[in-house]
Amino acid sequence: MRKEVLYSMRSIYRDDLEVLGYRFGSGRKTACIIGGLRGNEVQQMYICSQMIKILSALEEEGKIRPNNEILVIPSVNHYGMNIGKRFWGVDGTDINRMFPGYDQGETTQRIAAGVFDVVKNYKYGIQLSSYYMKGEFIPHVRIMATGYQNVDLAKQFGMEYVALRTPKPFDTTTLNYNWQIWNCEAFSLFTAETQKIHPEGARDGVEAILRFLKYRGVLDVEVSKGFANPSIVGSEDMIVVRSGAGGIYERLKGQGDSIYKGEVMGRIVHPYEGTVLDDVVSPVDGKVFFAHRAQMAMEHEVLFKVIAEK
Repeated sequence: MRKEVLYSMRSIYRDDLEVLGYRFGSGRKTACIIGGLRGNEVQQMYICSQMIKILSALEEEGKIRPNNEILVIPSVNHYGMNIGKRFWGVDGTDINRMFPGYDQGETTQRIAAGVFDVVKNYKYGIQLSSYYMKGEFIPHVRIMATGYQNVDLAKQFGMEYVALRTPKPFDTTTLNYNWQIWNCEAFSLFTAETQKIHPEGARDGVEAILRFLKYRGVLDVEVSKGFANPSIVGSEDMIVVRSGAGGIYERLKGQGDSIYKGEVMGRIVHPYEGTVLDDVVSPVDGKVFFAHRAQMAMEHEVLFKVIAEK
């Protein structure tokens, strides 16, 4: 293992920002694994820490196959993490909306440029990511449908679902999108949590990465089989269920639950009077892919995303 500072930025009032990387093996730039681009991605950083521990042992045992280098970057926005902020503390910008970056631009543009200059030439890029909505997803691997995506490779993570996202204009500044444009096979892994450690979800994420690296001929290691034939879901397969009123939210169904058409998945309760303002009803038979978690909900807020039964 070789630990090094990949990018640093001077700071007037606190320690310099140093983005650390851990390199394993040698030779061609095969795989890059990156964790906390946002300041609340604790689970993502934790998964990287577990990967570093495992890869260190595998390297000592000679189980990283020749001519393969693996780079792990546990955290980028630890300034935000130290003050409990998801985005950059000074101006609230998102580093994952700044790629490929600009080394003469604003602070987060410079950070993105410095990181991307290091990671852009890897063959496989794996980002441990999180979603902007408060809630839980079924663990899955997501790829951008840029025209460069490879669904068959995504299946080799052995996760239950491979989600295809049709890029919107703001997606063009994400790490995943730019990795693909630079001819990198890019994947985003979503596990059970973001702001707190979920050991079972972390273990699933680590096993998925190890499984992928074994199947790609990078590691000589025994892995669990995972899902042999993951389901492919696109944006068009997701049925969005919104709240019909604002108030206290009582969730009755969670991610992974099977539901039937007309089933009540949650309720919106009047915050003062306790009466039910809205029953949140499933429009289809299917499975809950995403479930909102916060105890308050606004009117028309997305509470569930459901995969319709085919």
